[in-house]
Amino acid sequence: MNKKNIGLIIIIVIILGLIGYTIASNVVNATKNIPNPIVTMKIKDFGEVKIELYPEMAPNTVANFINLIENHYYDGVTFHRAVEGFMVQGGDKEGTGQGQVEETIQGEFLENGYEGNTLRHDRGVISMARADYSNLGLAKEGYNSAFSQFFIMTADNTNLNGNYAAFGKVLDNGMEIIDQVAKVEAIQEKDTTTDTTENEEPDISQYPVITEMTVETFGVNYGNPVRQEAFDLNSYLMKLYGISF
Repeated sequence: MNKKNIGLIIIIVIILGLIGYTIASNVVNATKNIPNPIVTMKIKDFGEVKIELYPEMAPNTVANFINLIENHYYDGVTFHRAVEGFMVQGGDKEGTGQGQVEETIQGEFLENGYEGNTLRHDRGVISMARADYSNLGLAKEGYNSAFSQFFIMTADNTNLNGNYAAFGKVLDNGMEIIDQVAKVEAIQEKDTTTDTTENEEPDISQYPVITEMTVETFGVNYGNPVRQEAFDLNSYLMKLYGISF
């Protein structure tokens, strides 16, 4: 083999190597540049809210939320609670916040032993609502009790950091709509120390309604969420004390 052929082979090898490197770099860059999932929440009489989800912070929480959206779970569900200067809450199928569920997910936050979620509960952040059974010595049961209910922060709150699974944030001008939702009198939390009304049934017809929720995943499959059997507080109390709520 003469020097001319050897030189040609070397050039071809170099070119092929550069092509391979370019392809590999493009694949890596494309992977890095895949946007996070974007949720579109349509609220009747209020408008449309965009929410970016952060799977790198709470992967199973995001997978669960996407799964519920894709199965139209949230279509027709209400916002049922608002606390001034704090948050607005929704996602309960019964519309009252008291709906029972058969399955729940593990809480992806520091207090529950999950260290990967550093998202702070700042204004606009969406997080999973859950029960609190710590007064019964059942902290873990409360940590792992979330399923569909969520809340959106209307102000910063450091007390929730590490105690609830934050997993996304409202985009653009969406908080203007959330602020309006939070002002609906029917869902504002009342001061029970001065309220003389007893056993008053909530007027769910006045609650803001999520007419539709959709999600754009940009072709990424976030998989099926890992769920567990829900803790049944009534059964627990019946077995232990012979009482129930």
